Amino acid sequence: MGGQGVGKGTFARMLCDHHDYKYIETGQILRNAAKTNTNIADIMARGDLLPFNMLTELITANIDSEHDILLDGFPRTMNQAKWLIDNYADKFNIHVLYCNVPEEVMIQRIKKRINDGAGRADDADDAAIRNRLNTFWNTTMPAIEWLRTVPNIKFSDVDVTGPVDENFKNILAALQK
Repeated sequence: MGGQGVGKGTFARMLCDHHDYKYIETGQILRNAAKTNTNIADIMARGDLLPFNMLTELITANIDSEHDILLDGFPRTMNQAKWLIDNYADKFNIHVLYCNVPEEVMIQRIKKRINDGAGRADDADDAAIRNRLNTFWNTTMPAIEWLRTVPNIKFSDVDVTGPVDENFKNILAALQK
């Protein structure tokens, strides 16, 4: 978990190279769904979150209890976090990795993504970026803080402000705890 531009996708792909995770990249699932569903496309273009039931159906359809799962971009709200714990804490050992960076680093990384040509359409819209960051601080951060307190799950606060290789070492160290 973490804000926009912290490297969730980068680190998730790197983790998949180290372990046979079933990788559930929520953003990619949503971008694929938006290609055929204009309602989802409109919600994403505004930088808003999908309605709870719509998103949990997409997540459930991708969960396979036969493999270790790596969720990228989910949960993002308190209801989603509670749903995840209520529905899957007895089926999986849940370990939340919170990729922690200041907002100014998030903005720098989003702008770098755009300049490098890897940005998404919603990365180029300053209003959508601001909306996504506000949503992170007001909606996702309370879910992160709640998950930090949930018994019987692991929670690691990982500093990822440095270079990618150093950050990945921090993530691997957190997983080893």
